[in-house]
Amino acid sequence: MFCCLRTVRRLCLDKILLQCVLQSRTLSGADAINALRPFYFAVHPDFFGQHPKEREVNENSLKRLNGYLENLQKPGFRSFKPTQLTFYVREREPNSSNVQESFSASGFRAVSFTLHTRDLLSTVLDILNSCSLSTEHVQSLNVNTQPHKEAKSTVNRPIKWDKTYYSFTGFKDPEEELEQAQRVETTLISWLDDNEATAVKKLKKSLPLRKELERLKIELSHELQLSDIRWQRSWGIAHRCSQLHSLGRLVQQRPEILKNVKGRTVVFTDRSGMSAAGHIMLGTMDVHHHWTKIFERLPNYYMLQKKLLLLEDRISQLLGGIQVIYIEELQPLLTLEEYYETLNSFYNKLRDSRLPFHPRSLRGLQMILESDRYAPSLHEFGHFMIPTVCDPAALQWFIFAKAQEARENLKRKEEMMITEKELIDTSTERFSLDRLYKEPSVSSAQMIDCCKRLLEESLPYLQGMHLCISHFYSVLQDGDLCIPWNWKN
Repeated sequence: MFCCLRTVRRLCLDKILLQCVLQSRTLSGADAINALRPFYFAVHPDFFGQHPKEREVNENSLKRLNGYLENLQKPGFRSFKPTQLTFYVREREPNSSNVQESFSASGFRAVSFTLHTRDLLSTVLDILNSCSLSTEHVQSLNVNTQPHKEAKSTVNRPIKWDKTYYSFTGFKDPEEELEQAQRVETTLISWLDDNEATAVKKLKKSLPLRKELERLKIELSHELQLSDIRWQRSWGIAHRCSQLHSLGRLVQQRPEILKNVKGRTVVFTDRSGMSAAGHIMLGTMDVHHHWTKIFERLPNYYMLQKKLLLLEDRISQLLGGIQVIYIEELQPLLTLEEYYETLNSFYNKLRDSRLPFHPRSLRGLQMILESDRYAPSLHEFGHFMIPTVCDPAALQWFIFAKAQEARENLKRKEEMMITEKELIDTSTERFSLDRLYKEPSVSSAQMIDCCKRLLEESLPYLQGMHLCISHFYSVLQDGDLCIPWNWKN
C-alpha cells in the first residue's frame, strides 16, 4: 500500500514539475524566428527593391538585430549593450506606441527603438510592440508572455550572488552594469571610445583590398572609357573587388561587345539592364552570359533612351515648361523600359485632359513621377512629386498653388548643397578623416546639422578613419564607422 502511495505521489510531482517547466519555458532560436515572422515580412529588404534608401537602412538594422539575437543565445553571455535600431515598416496604419517614428518620402513608417533585454522572449515582444505588430501568436508557442521580472522559473536559472560577494571580490555586478547601461543613453564619445580599436583593426585589415579596388576601378574605367563605376548597395570591399575582377575577365574574353560603353556609368546592382537614369546595370547574381546580352543590347537601349527624352519634353510642353527629372537617390530603381511605360501612361492621360497651362509659365520648375503615391506633394528641395494616377484637375490646382514655394525651395536647395559640401570638406580636414560620407537616407539638412555639431567637438579618434553619417551606431565589416546624424554628446 505504501509503495503504491509513493508511486502516485511521484507521478503527481512529476506532472506538477512538467507544468511549471512548460509555463516558464523561454523561447528557443527557432521559436524566436517563428514569432518574428510578421516583423520580417514588414521590414525585409527584399520587399523594398524599388526603394534603395529604405532597403539599405533595413538591411543594416537587420544585421545588427541578428547579431543581438545570436548573442542572446550564447551560453553565459551577459555583456549586453543597449542597441538602437531603425526600420522602415511597410504597414501604413497609424501607430499609437511610444517609439519614435516618422514617414519617409516613399510613405513608409520609420520606427526607431532601443533593445536592452537579456532574453529572447522579451526581445521578441519589444520588437513586435515597437512596430505595432500583434503579439497574440507568441502565446501559442507555450511561453509565458508576462514580463520576465515577474516570472520565477527555477529551470536553467543563472547563479545570482549576493551584493556583498561583488564588494568583497572586486568583480563587476552584471545586474548593476545592465541597469547603468539602460539609464545612460549612448553618447558619441563613449561609443567611439568603445569601438575605436575594433574599427582600426578592421580598417587596417581592409587597406590592401581598398587599394586593389581603387586600382581595378581606375584600370577598367580607363580601358572602357567609362564615366564612373558605382554600387547600388553597401557591399563589402572584397565583394566589390570580386565584381570588378569578373567584369575584367569579360573584357578579356569578349572585348568586341564592350565598344558601346564609352562615356557611360556602370552600376552593380540586383538586376541587369539599363536604369531610368541611363546607367548600365550589372546584376551581381547574374553570370557572364547575362552581362553579355546587356552589352549586346546597348544600341537598342540608346534608341529607347532617345524616345524617353522626347517623351519628357512632350510632358514638359503640356505642363507649361516644367522639367521632368529622375532622381536616383529619391526614386525607386527602375529600368529604362519601366520608366518609359510610366512616362507614356502619364503623357497619354495629360494629352487627353488638355490642361490650360500657359506655355513656359512654369519654366525653371522640376517634377518627378511616382507610381506609389495618390496625392501630389512638394519636396523640400523644390521639385514636385506627382503620382502617375493623379487627377489632372487636382494636379493643375496644386502646381499653381505651390509654384512660388517650389521656386524658393529650389533656391534654398542650391544654397544647402553648397553649405553641405563646405562642411564635409571642413570636417574631413579638421578631423584628418580619410573619407566622410552619408547614407542616401540622410538628408542634406540632417548632414549639415551633424557636421556643425561635430566641428564643435574634439575627436582624435577619427584620424585616418572612414566616417559614415547614418541613423545608427555601427562598425562595418571593412572598418567604416557609422554614427547617427542626431548623435548625443
